Amino acid sequence: MANISSQIALSTLLSIGGIMALSFATPVFATQTTSNAQINRLRAQGYPGIEQFLKINGTEMAGLRTQPDNPRWQELTQTLDKICKQRDCEASRLYWYTDLDKAKQAAAASNKPILSLRLLGNLDEELSCANSRFFRITLYSHPEIAKLLRDKYVLHWQSVRPVPKITIDFGDGRKLQQTITGNSIHYILDKTGRPIDGLPGLYAPQAFNRHLTQGAEFVAKYHQLADKDRQNAIDTYHQNQLTNLQANWKQDLAKLGVSLTPISTSVRSTGSNPSAIVASNVAVTKSGIELPILRRTSTFSQQSDLLARSTDDALWAKLGELHQQDAVLAENSLQLMRRKQPQLASLTAKDKNANIDPIPELITKFQKLIAIDSIRNEYRLHSQIHEWLIGSASTDLDSLNARVYDRLFLTPQSDRWLGLMPGDGYTGIDRDGIMK
Repeated sequence: MANISSQIALSTLLSIGGIMALSFATPVFATQTTSNAQINRLRAQGYPGIEQFLKINGTEMAGLRTQPDNPRWQELTQTLDKICKQRDCEASRLYWYTDLDKAKQAAAASNKPILSLRLLGNLDEELSCANSRFFRITLYSHPEIAKLLRDKYVLHWQSVRPVPKITIDFGDGRKLQQTITGNSIHYILDKTGRPIDGLPGLYAPQAFNRHLTQGAEFVAKYHQLADKDRQNAIDTYHQNQLTNLQANWKQDLAKLGVSLTPISTSVRSTGSNPSAIVASNVAVTKSGIELPILRRTSTFSQQSDLLARSTDDALWAKLGELHQQDAVLAENSLQLMRRKQPQLASLTAKDKNANIDPIPELITKFQKLIAIDSIRNEYRLHSQIHEWLIGSASTDLDSLNARVYDRLFLTPQSDRWLGLMPGDGYTGIDRDGIMK
């Protein structure tokens, strides 16, 4: 696994409006900068506001789609992002609430479940945590998933905490900026905000689609039950999910000719705050970005064997191969990847005689990592969430989320430095480089 993840370097990878009053009196000018007042008015309309903006500006945007550095393209897409509250909204056209109470109102009016994303950083910014960037590229831009999200869910996101960023200055004018550590989770909530399920980390597109379809179908039936019967329905749902997980696990191992071992759902005690490197290993795809930087910036990496990948990484890679079809990206997602890598396109243009295009190889490696991440998240993390949601102890979303970040993602709120402090190592820098 380490060999696979270390090869990939992805620097910037990767209807609700029923309760809103509609007003189309004020035009949105396609040839002028859209004012904040106009943006706020369109945002207040929900999906109809997105549709109005695209009705006026969509044709021009389509013509500029292959010119990501064009100032007009950037102006239009950034305006749309503000209306949607999601970076790369041109590819997804999804509307997100950032106020959970308003999302609950929309869910109650439409009788839909809520899909609530918790992340580090903000979804409407380029440098949110790595997994949330991958969500935008691989999931939200997928036409089938985007349609499912628009039709069956009310969307909401909330930042858990700011995402740490690191800038490497090469001293010759070149700089490299990345985010470090952090993970994300999608919660399926009923219309009152009660947690029904949680999908931790990055899932392959087809797997994500299946889970959301299943979740929407369950919540539709759940909403029809009397209050006294709802907890029993949730318990049965998660017991069945665990049974299915065990059956799938046995089947996958049998295909690989591996001796049967049960899924381990025991969570690791944090005891002391885990390092950022340990937390980064929770998510395979984003670790391909973060581990090379963490290895070079950690002052105690040479003292610890925590950098070594676990002995079962080869097994996870084989399991990922069994589910590779789930990770095939939609054409719309591939186009978004290309728009985010204009420097690779320019390299290709300069090397026309060699006919070298680095993008296909990048996509192939990325899809392999997505498949591995998805199956690990399902077997190792999602199984634990199923267990937590059996019984009445985890009905509070904030408490459940704190447990997820503490015990599954290994980035507890109590650690202000997210595992990036040197611990008992010595940096030789005044105050260990801490600046306030």
